[in-house]
Amino acid sequence: MLISRNYGTWLLLFLLVSPILFSPSMSQLDSPWAAKKRHMREKVREMFYHAYENYMKHAFPHDELKPLTKSFTDSLGELGNLKLEHLPQDYNGSALTLIESLSSLVIMGNNTEFERAVIWLSENLTFNTDARINLFECNIRVLGGLISAHILATDSTNRLFQGSYENQLLNLAEDLGRRFLPAFDTPTGLPYAWINLKYGIMENETTETSTSGCGSLILEMGALSRLTGEPRYESAALRALRKLWSMRSSLNLLGTTLDVTTGEWIEYSSGIGAGVDSFYEYLCKAYILFGKEDYWRMFHSSYLAVQKYFRHGPCLQVFKPFGLVLVGDIGAANSSHREFVSVWEKFGVIPERYLLDHQMLHPTEKYYPLRPELAESTFYLYQATKDPWYIQVGESIVNSLNSYTKVKGGFASVRDVTTMQLEDHQHSFFLAETCKYLYLLFDDSFLVDRNYIFTTEGHPLPILSSWHERLPEAYIPTNWTYAKSEQQTRRASAMSLQVCPAIALRSGYGVQQIESACHIHDSHGDHRCFSDEECGVDSTTCRRRSCSMAGYCGLWV
Repeated sequence: MLISRNYGTWLLLFLLVSPILFSPSMSQLDSPWAAKKRHMREKVREMFYHAYENYMKHAFPHDELKPLTKSFTDSLGELGNLKLEHLPQDYNGSALTLIESLSSLVIMGNNTEFERAVIWLSENLTFNTDARINLFECNIRVLGGLISAHILATDSTNRLFQGSYENQLLNLAEDLGRRFLPAFDTPTGLPYAWINLKYGIMENETTETSTSGCGSLILEMGALSRLTGEPRYESAALRALRKLWSMRSSLNLLGTTLDVTTGEWIEYSSGIGAGVDSFYEYLCKAYILFGKEDYWRMFHSSYLAVQKYFRHGPCLQVFKPFGLVLVGDIGAANSSHREFVSVWEKFGVIPERYLLDHQMLHPTEKYYPLRPELAESTFYLYQATKDPWYIQVGESIVNSLNSYTKVKGGFASVRDVTTMQLEDHQHSFFLAETCKYLYLLFDDSFLVDRNYIFTTEGHPLPILSSWHERLPEAYIPTNWTYAKSEQQTRRASAMSLQVCPAIALRSGYGVQQIESACHIHDSHGDHRCFSDEECGVDSTTCRRRSCSMAGYCGLWV
């Protein structure tokens, strides 16, 4: 039984995990904010252990904690299962919250508890169980958690283990990965959304899945292949991703749900919300992690299409701020982040769905399940800008979580943000992501001199040259500016110089015009137009251009 603690691009150059951003000079700032950050770090640490210790006491080895009743739920079969159909009868949990907490324990420096957790999992965890699970959810939570923790356990610079580590977590991960493979045995290569861990695809299983469900598997399964030397996992995920990309519309947009046997769209409406968002996120991050040019081409086309068609929609239809930071679009990231902050300040938390244009809650999706997106985006933006305002935002998030969601038995989800009525559920991602990103906001020492990309579930994966087919260079030459002098030529971008939108810089190399990441050209070189659809996004303001009565694109009032 475990015991508690003993007390090429314009993208790669701007990663929050860059050694430039995480240099000791930035992480160990001797500033008036240093004391504030240390204080808030300890508050977040207390939050994490309040959630973790209550899980260990009242729920372990089941999946998740019910903090109001101090009991448990075996929820792995319920994730993504809105109708709660075909729930397993003899399933007794897979220690889901413990798996999700592994990398957080390392980041917070609790190597002793991490080692205990690994030993328990290696001796007790089995996936040979009659349980129907959602492939996407099990991939990002369980497979991702195991792979990330294995990499941390084998990092010679960390020395996490007092005893010997013999790849126990990787063995568990590969066992799980093998159980995933039958899901990909379809005419299209697109995987079923649901699979039984013991028996594979069940008779009469639904063939409907989401864009995220079959297009957001490449990080975890690709990493599994790189670690084991077995290419089947990455090949299956990549085949599904390429098939999905081939189904895009002429506008480079994808639908929301599809049939894995026919390869036809079921829901043609496009967006970047639930069911689609992690697809775009994983294209970008897969390029960073594996350096494969195909991922960048797909992401770049998708990014431009989304910026063109969704940037000013009624439901904040833009990439989440942390995604915008990764591509160097800091202006847009900050603008989007401030919208989310304003909603947080209005309610004290963020409802699952909110119409900004109408300042109106969704009639049924008024809950807040302790999601991490605002904390994550605040962390990314602070790393990108070092603006202390984001520290204040983080403090507000911490105070709200403690005020509204902390109970004696852990942290509870909010059922209704208008009444702050609580729900008896502490999701595993609260420990995997929400607490982790808040902790890293106030103390990024874990990331100093290291390169990591975080999965959509917050599990860190290292960026290794050995995982790259070739080290990325400038794949998008139109985004680079060459500033020539008699001595040398210097290559610069909005990302590498941390300026966005476009700006002219003066240096010893003369004047450089750095192109913005948000810039979308007008359809016609002479800027003539018949409708707003033929106008792009201004490089200086990141505002959408419109078509005037005279038929020219511009920033018309």
